[in-house]
Amino acid sequence: MNHKAGYVNILGHPNVGKSTLMNLLIGEKLSIITSKAQTTRHRILGIVNGDDYQIVYSDTPGILKPHYKLHKSMMKFVDSALQDADVFLYMTEVGENNFEEDVIRKIQQSGKPLILIINKVDLAKPEEAENKVMFWKNQFPEAEVIPVSAMLNYNVEKVKDTVLQLLPENPPYFEKDDELSDRPLRFFISEIIREKIFLQFTKEVPYSTEVVVESFKESEKITVIAATIFVERETQKAIILGHKGAAIKKLGMSARKDIEEFIGSRVYLDLSVKVSDDWREDERQLKRFGYDI
Repeated sequence: MNHKAGYVNILGHPNVGKSTLMNLLIGEKLSIITSKAQTTRHRILGIVNGDDYQIVYSDTPGILKPHYKLHKSMMKFVDSALQDADVFLYMTEVGENNFEEDVIRKIQQSGKPLILIINKVDLAKPEEAENKVMFWKNQFPEAEVIPVSAMLNYNVEKVKDTVLQLLPENPPYFEKDDELSDRPLRFFISEIIREKIFLQFTKEVPYSTEVVVESFKESEKITVIAATIFVERETQKAIILGHKGAAIKKLGMSARKDIEEFIGSRVYLDLSVKVSDDWREDERQLKRFGYDI
């Protein structure tokens, strides 16, 4: 029996719904989702196994112009995704006509299959969606163009089927066990906390935070987790803590609920906040947080 396997790398501008699509394709929530751009900072792999195939989906940070050393590191994840893909998913949305010429050119030069996904078609009239499909087909005649609504799970099965058709014959890249990703559990716990920060706080505060899980102790009755939220300014620390600790308490309750669902265990979550001045420009701190400099 022939076996198919490959990296399917999802690229596109920030806030076009890449993380939502990634989670639907995997069937589990691995990538964090908010309405704010630049939520995804790392490259996250999600592994889907079948009897005769293995799909390694890769969610990357949205393509942006770097303003910090953090952003430059984030774009390195995009570069790595351009190099090792077997199939590309380039995601746009109904209201978008622009694309990253440099990225698309590298995809075309690779000779690897391209699936161009138009998201948020539920927000458009049928005629507008059809016109958008024709626009992208004219731009990229060699690509499969699929209109979807990640929010409504519309046409996601068609994306899955198309990916399977385009996968090359390969042995599995990863052992076929129950693991959904190559990332450790602590990474996803920190991402859940960071997602809640994006949802609870506004303006610059979420973008100035990084979360590190300091300890993870399991027992039969409860899992005790200690995590530190790093910010760049004392004023940001005060906002995260809130009046008499009300804001961080609310944050902890919200994060704990999702962590319990994710790991399948009762959780005691201990959150603390520390200031690390200008960490987004500090190479030493960025390396500590897992970014490639």
